[in-house]
Amino acid sequence: MAEFSKDKLIDIISSLSVLELSELVKALENKFGIVANQQVFTNSSTVANNDVQNKTTKTEQTEFDIILTNIGNSKINVIKIVREITNLGLKESKDLVEGAPKLLKAKVSKTEAEEIKKKLNDVGAIVEFK
Repeated sequence: MAEFSKDKLIDIISSLSVLELSELVKALENKFGIVANQQVFTNSSTVANNDVQNKTTKTEQTEFDIILTNIGNSKINVIKIVREITNLGLKESKDLVEGAPKLLKAKVSKTEAEEIKKKLNDVGAIVEFK
């Protein structure tokens, strides 16, 4: 059998058409009993950007904005709780409740947000976190 250099083999393979290359891969798989995996090559900046995105999406949100979306049937009780939460006066709390959906409180911790949600849900109001 004639000796081939790696460079000559690479030249021969690079001259093949896509169909011929596909047939070569299948023949090598059959000959050696292996399966060739397809790999997608990207530049390193794309890989780095994907790593950064994956790390940022895995971090848990620590600050929440609480939005009053619906006051339900107990407007007076909702106003009382809104006054307690926001330290607003009666008129400002009433205007905020009547203008729902409105931002109640911004950048609160998860535990505080859950407490506020529970208080408002108990009187029939609906809140959501952002």
